[in-house]
Amino acid sequence: MRAVVFAAVGELTVAERPEPVPGPREVVIETAAVGICGTDTHVLDGEFEGTVFPLVPGHEATGTVVALGPGADEGPSALAVGDHVAVNPSSTCGECDLCLTGRQNLCRAWNGMGVVRADGAAQQRFTAPVANVFKLRPDTDVFEAALIEPLACAIHGWDVLPRRMADHVLVYGSGTMGLLMAQLAPRAGAASVTIIDVNPDRLVTAAEVGIEHRYTSAGDADRAEWDVVIDCTGSIAAIEDGLPRVMAGGVFQHFGVAPADATARYSPFRVYRDEVSVVGTMAVLNSFGRAVAMFETGAIKAQPMISHSFTLEDYAQALRMFRAGQGRKLQVRPNQDTSRTLLGQPGQRR
Repeated sequence: MRAVVFAAVGELTVAERPEPVPGPREVVIETAAVGICGTDTHVLDGEFEGTVFPLVPGHEATGTVVALGPGADEGPSALAVGDHVAVNPSSTCGECDLCLTGRQNLCRAWNGMGVVRADGAAQQRFTAPVANVFKLRPDTDVFEAALIEPLACAIHGWDVLPRRMADHVLVYGSGTMGLLMAQLAPRAGAASVTIIDVNPDRLVTAAEVGIEHRYTSAGDADRAEWDVVIDCTGSIAAIEDGLPRVMAGGVFQHFGVAPADATARYSPFRVYRDEVSVVGTMAVLNSFGRAVAMFETGAIKAQPMISHSFTLEDYAQALRMFRAGQGRKLQVRPNQDTSRTLLGQPGQRR
C-alpha cells in the first residue's frame, strides 16, 4: 500500500506501508479524497506543536469502509462495508479539566490525525475509530465531502461568535476557510457579507459561491465598519487592518493561524472604550455531525471550491502549488492514478 510520509522536518517521501488492520471498534477506510491545507505545511516545516515524525499527513478525509474491526457494526455508530464516510480527525484525552468541562478542542493532549501522532489519510487505506466516522448519504459526492472537516471548523467558529440577526460581517481571506465562513454567515443571521482578498483571482471563487460584496481592500467597500470582522488569513497585515474596522460593541475573530511568535499592533484604549470583543477559535468542538448535515443540505457550494486533484506521487507538487497560492482547494486522491485540473481558472486549461 502506498502512502505519503513526512519522515522528518522538511522530508517528504512516498513509501510502501503495511495494509492497516482494524482494532476493536475501528474500521479500515479506502481513501477517496484528502484536502490540503495550511496545517499540512506547518506540520512538514516543524511548526506545529507536538508533531511526532515519521507521520502520514492528511486530516480532511473521506472514503469508503472496506473492513470492520470487532464491534464496529454495533451500537448507534454502527458501520457497514461499503458505507461512504467522512472522518473527524480529532481525539482527546477525555480526562483533563478542559475535556471534562466541554472544551475538548483545547485539550493539551489533543491528537489530530495526520497532524500530531496518529497517521492521516494521505495513503490508500487507513484506520479510524467508529466514534470519529460519520456516514454519508449514498448520493453525497464523496470527493466534495472532504470539505466537511474544514466546514466543521467553520461551524465551531460561528459557535463562539455572539451572533445577532442582521449583523454586517466582514471576512478577510477568500481561501477555503474564508469562503466557508462567508457562506455560513447568512445562515447565522447576517444582513450582509463582505469578503476581502488581495488576490483578485480568489474573489472570482467568492463570486461563484454567492458572496455579493468582494474587494481587494476593505477601504474600497461601501461600509467603513462592521459588526463582526473575521480574519481567516493569519496575516498580521490583515489583522491590523481588520480590527479597527469593528463597529463599537462588535466582535473581531482570529480564525486564521498566525505564526506562533507573531505580534499585532492595535489600540487597547479603543477595545476598552468601544467594548470590542476579540475571540479565538480552535479546530472542531461537537460540530462534525452538524457539518455533515449542513453539507448534505447544500449550505455551501462545494464544486467551485475544488480546483485540482493529485495522485500520491504528486503530493509534493500539490504542496508547492499550495504554498504558491495557486488554485483553489487542492486534494490528494490516493487511489487515482492521474492528477487532474478539475475546473478552469484564469491562465489554466480545463
